[in-house]
Parts: sequence; structure tokens; C-alpha cells
Amino acid sequence: MRGKATILFWALGAAVLALFMADMMVGSTSLSWREVWEAVMGRGERSTVMIVRHIRLIKAVVAVLAGAALSVSGLQMQTLFRNPLAGPYVLGITSGASLGVAIFILGAPLLGAGILSAWGVAGAAWIGSALMLIVIAIVGARIKDIMVILILGMMFSSGVGAVVQVLQYLSHEDALKSYVVWTMGSLGDVTAAQLQLLAPSVVVGLVLGVVAIKPLNLLLLGEQYALTMGLDLRKSRAIIFLSTTLLAGTVTAFCGPIGFIGLAVPHVARALFDDADCRVLVPATMLVGAALMLVCDILSKYFVLPVNSVTALLGIPIVVWIVIKMQR
Repeated sequence: MRGKATILFWALGAAVLALFMADMMVGSTSLSWREVWEAVMGRGERSTVMIVRHIRLIKAVVAVLAGAALSVSGLQMQTLFRNPLAGPYVLGITSGASLGVAIFILGAPLLGAGILSAWGVAGAAWIGSALMLIVIAIVGARIKDIMVILILGMMFSSGVGAVVQVLQYLSHEDALKSYVVWTMGSLGDVTAAQLQLLAPSVVVGLVLGVVAIKPLNLLLLGEQYALTMGLDLRKSRAIIFLSTTLLAGTVTAFCGPIGFIGLAVPHVARALFDDADCRVLVPATMLVGAALMLVCDILSKYFVLPVNSVTALLGIPIVVWIVIKMQR
């Protein structure tokens, strides 16, 4: 099994590198791998260097970070709640981000203020997701049953969704269009300056995910077993919730709500490695998520579609397979 896992890790690593290069080759103007490499090194035509280094390279890096972040957050939620259909949005983190953006984009014009900048959208989403985490953390400190927290998170999401609908109904046409575009998700709106904030946040979230590997393995057998093994449930939940918020919240803030990656990728990793050990699944999920997001970005550029549409088209068959497998 170790030999198989090692081969799979090397194969996935090679696939991510190949897809990373392919992602920079595809666009409105196709480039060869040699042209891309020379542009990354700062050689070649000035226009090509600008396109590759300041647009396509940043977008490919964002795709890798977003895929790894959403996938690991999905694995954490599925393990914590012991529910194969749980995803990174189960705690309402994405709903909180959507509310923040809705207030910023849809609410500001109603108050006579214009849209400030992309930084404002990202900041509003981050604040919204963080506030939702604080609410969940306060509830979690008083409630020991993790399933009750799950249900409350879903109820909070529904309530937030209702508020967003009210704002959409009252908003102006231009603001509504901007919000709808944000909900479609995009990897290309992240600037180099924003990447300097997105990347460290995702890295910290992934590090916390690695720290949570042992608690996640204990939680696989249930909370009672974890308690008998001496696990501090509140501390472990706090680490997992914080990691999920940093991962899903940050990606949602800068890229919009990207669905199905967090739900589908952990199952793909489990099927590939045929293992439930989080020491294997956490790095495997990072690699599979990065590879799948790069594929989605390549397809979105090739067919000129929103990336959220592509992730849904690829993720829905996997979700159907999960449901059928559960019924069997």
C-alpha cells in the first residue's frame, strides 16, 4: 500500500506541474510551452512576458491555492461531521461571505455610496465569513453535539440567503449585475497585490489542516472514542473551524463562491488511494484539488465559461455517484 501511495503522489505531483504549464499555455492567444517558459524567465517578447507573468501565472497560482484550500476544507467537514455530503459551506461560512459582499455591492448603492474596489469586495466577504465563524464558535462552546451545530449552520445559511434575496430585490440593476457576476466565481480577478494576502492565508489554513490530522483520525471513530483517547474536543473543533474559515472564507472572498470542489475532491482522493487515514488523505486531497481546479480553469478558458459552471458540471456526477453508493 505504501508503494502504491508513493507512486500516486508522484503521479499527482507530475500532473499538477503539467496542468500548471498547460493552464498558462491556454487563453485567447495560445502559447507553446517554450514561449511560456521563456516568458516566466523574463525573456521573449514584452507583450508575451506581460501576459504570462502578470495574468496567466497569477491565475494558475490562484487555481492551485483555491483547489487545495476548498478540497482540504471539504475533507475536514466530512470527517468532523461524519457526513459524506458535507462541504466547506456547511457551517455557513460561504453564506456569511455572500452576505458581506451583498451588503457591500447591493447595499452601498441603496445608501448612496458607490462600489469602492475589488479590495472592498474581498474584505466584505472575509468579514462576513469571520463573523459567521464567531457565531458558530459561540454556539459550539455551549453545545456539545456536533450534529446540532451542523443543523444550526444550515439554518444560519438559510437566514442569510433570505437577507441576500431581499437586498437583491431592492438593489439597482448595475449593482445586481455586479453581484451576480461575483456569484459565478472567477480565478482571474485576483491581482498580484491580493495574491500576497490570499497565499499566506491559505498556507496558514493548510498548516492548521495538517495540525488537525491526528484529531481528524480520532474523530473518524466518533466523538466518544476520541474523548476516551484524551482528545480535547473544543480545542480540536476550534482548530478545524479556523482552518476551514481561512481556507473556504479566503477563497470565497477573492474568487467568489466556487462549488462542488470541496464536496467532490475528498471522495476522489479516497477512491484513488483506497485509504481513510488523514495522514494520506490531507496531502492527497491538496494535490487532487489543485489538479482538478487547474482542469476546470483550462476548460473555462477554452469554452469561455464561468469557472463555477465548469466545477458544477464536473462535480455533479461525482455527487450522484456518492448518493448511489450510499444507497447501496
